[in-house]
Amino acid sequence: MDIGAEGAMDTGTDAVLASVGPRLRALRLARDITLSALADATGISVSTLSRLESGQRRPNLELLLPLAKAYHVQLDELVGAPETGDPRVHLRPITARGMTIIPLTRKPGGIQAYKHILPAGPLQQPNPQVHEGYEWLYVLNGKLRMVLGGQDLVLGAGEAAEFDTRVPHWFGRADGRPVEFLSLFGTQGERVHIRSKPS
Repeated sequence: MDIGAEGAMDTGTDAVLASVGPRLRALRLARDITLSALADATGISVSTLSRLESGQRRPNLELLLPLAKAYHVQLDELVGAPETGDPRVHLRPITARGMTIIPLTRKPGGIQAYKHILPAGPLQQPNPQVHEGYEWLYVLNGKLRMVLGGQDLVLGAGEAAEFDTRVPHWFGRADGRPVEFLSLFGTQGERVHIRSKPS
């Protein structure tokens, strides 16, 4: 094996490992499981789970095996490794509780991007959750109901919201019709900065 081939292999492995954090977080959110509950189920500390999801901790078999068991999924579903020789990026949507979450970023750390798809269906009772971090939402289609602390809001297509995830929050369909939205999530202190266009 020449040096160039070895370097390409290292890059491919790094890309696969970098995708694990966003995949783990999307899977946990889709299953509506808190970090504390996951820690109880796996024996992995909350801090380690949080660092895995944010990309600050490199995944290994000792961590991934109990997570695969807790989520009742195959190990390759957590890793999402592409087939040998296939250069395409394989986005693996995670579906649970009628919602599909697609991780869009693969790099460790920093801000992570997700696409959320809520098909048409009955209205759901809000169940606000809290966790460390900061989140930014942008509605692509439909109307999104967002409960944030004491506020109950409806966001339409083209509207965005930005909030500290330590505030109890929940989102779902506002009117029973489908909703698609993007979310950017970062660890505490990382915010999205929007520059206004010059007039």
